[in-house]
Amino acid sequence: QVQLVESGGGLVQAGGSLRLSCVASGRTSSSVAMGWFRQAPGKEREFVASISGSGVDTYYPDSVKGRFTISRDNAKNTVFLQMNSLKPEDTAVYYCAQNRLGFSSAYYSTPSLYGNWGQGTQVTVSS
Repeated sequence: QVQLVESGGGLVQAGGSLRLSCVASGRTSSSVAMGWFRQAPGKEREFVASISGSGVDTYYPDSVKGRFTISRDNAKNTVFLQMNSLKPEDTAVYYCAQNRLGFSSAYYSTPSLYGNWGQGTQVTVSS
């Protein structure tokens, strides 16, 4: 079993930046794709970014493309999400997760394909 722990959230003004981290422990695998998702109150969990096992390929929805960057350090079992030019609509709890089917491809965005969810970290962007 893999345990994921997110950190780095906080309160930031619109236009600011935050860097989230997700540290994996347990039966980790550097070949498996990882993803970041977010969930705002009253809304469904939303795909934010994903990265292939190798770290070469990344995938973003249009809502964050050009503002967010996902990366990973397999030697440290850590995945990062650099968030720039933050907007109030980015306010949510952010979660990291691992592709539960063991796929290495980054091109999966459906939350049901991911598992081992972390506890989440709150990101609040004030206007």
